[in-house]
Amino acid sequence: MKIASIINGAERIDASAETMEVRNPYSGALVAEMHLAGEKEMEEAIENSLQTFHTTMKTMPAHERADILLRASELLEEKKEEFAEIIAVEAGKPIKHSRAEIMRSIQILRFSSELSKHTAGEVVPMDAALRGDNRMGMVKRVPMGVIGAITPFNFPLNLSLHKIAPAIAAGNTVIFKPAEKTPVSAYMLAKLLKDAGLPDGALNLVLSTGVTAGTTLVPHKDVPKITFTGSLTVGKIIRDTAGFKKVTMELGSNSPNIVFEDADIEDAVDRLVNAAFGYSGQVCVSAQRIYVQEGIYDEFLKKYIEATNQLNIGDPMEEETDFGPMIDENAAKRIQEWVEEARDQGATIETGGERKGTMMYPTIITNVKKDMKVVKEEAFAPIVTVLPFNTEEEAVENTNDSIYGLQAGVFTKDISRAYRVADSLEMGGVWINDSSVYRQDNYPYGGVKLSGLGREGVKYAMDEMTEMKFIGVRL
Repeated sequence: MKIASIINGAERIDASAETMEVRNPYSGALVAEMHLAGEKEMEEAIENSLQTFHTTMKTMPAHERADILLRASELLEEKKEEFAEIIAVEAGKPIKHSRAEIMRSIQILRFSSELSKHTAGEVVPMDAALRGDNRMGMVKRVPMGVIGAITPFNFPLNLSLHKIAPAIAAGNTVIFKPAEKTPVSAYMLAKLLKDAGLPDGALNLVLSTGVTAGTTLVPHKDVPKITFTGSLTVGKIIRDTAGFKKVTMELGSNSPNIVFEDADIEDAVDRLVNAAFGYSGQVCVSAQRIYVQEGIYDEFLKKYIEATNQLNIGDPMEEETDFGPMIDENAAKRIQEWVEEARDQGATIETGGERKGTMMYPTIITNVKKDMKVVKEEAFAPIVTVLPFNTEEEAVENTNDSIYGLQAGVFTKDISRAYRVADSLEMGGVWINDSSVYRQDNYPYGGVKLSGLGREGVKYAMDEMTEMKFIGVRL
């Protein structure tokens, strides 16, 4: 299968262009050959997007945008198995988790369709101010123009639609630069939106390297907004080169979860196994630090190890598989080195720690210190540290002792403590009696500190992809 960029509705296959192979992380089989776009194609895509914004999207009625997004959700529902299978193949995500991603993606399109018809402003009481008599003021929200969307490999459809669907709902055009590891689902999505009636040029898919995006798309004068999900390292580069344009960035975490002694241990174990090892830990809000109160620490750890060892490990295409490979062998090697470093520094590997090719087995680490890499840095891998604590104050202090602050989980039956701790945690979001990994698509999702800037979640993304415009009238 050969895939290429789609600019103004036309596929751009250049026989002389550099190509990149897309391979199945589990089997190593060739999935597709991707024709890479260069700066010339990126410039052309931006110019076309800007023109399409002014001639088409800016003036398209909200009900038409809503209809396109609704048709897209219907088409995706018809093709859900096809999309799920390609995500399992190109990303190595277990098929049952890939199907769950498709269902969430359908929901994002439907949320966006609904909200495109409710982009409301307000009337300002001008006579509340001196000299405001006989005047009226209105605030409306207007689309920004060309939105640059740079997306990751771990949720190649869901996280792409978290950027694309709200942008279209708000009347913008989009330059879509997906991860090099997972371009096939992006290619299929661009074709699906065209089939749903999205005008040519409203979504331009540019299959390029991160370098091309960083040097051409990010600083471009005709792209007023960049929305990015990825690493802190790349996020810092984008922030430095974006200039005065608006930037939304979700940069990851090493998400903490606190289990108090009055928690339902069985429930916490069940949720935190999924939180730590779902999609091999390659989730921004994956549980990496679990703080367990001393009174239940031994019981929790014993049950947590037992539940982890019951995970079905294997081929992502098999229905019973819970746990599959990492995205590539380099990612697996990196985290194996982290585990060995922790072991050399005195940590205990309770289970896992082994690697076979791209497969890094689920790993639980104890007897860690807070300055160890496995505790303080983002692993983005199937490892989790389990640490004891005594008091509530200690748990909060340890949780907040991080450069990150994306999302956390708190397990307790004490409602007063639940709210008190949630308010004390330096996080963009806190779940009570659920793990840090849980996310819905209709609440404001994003982090504080070095976990990012701005918020996603359809309504909140639309707010960040529009500008407020004031219009005043002297009567």
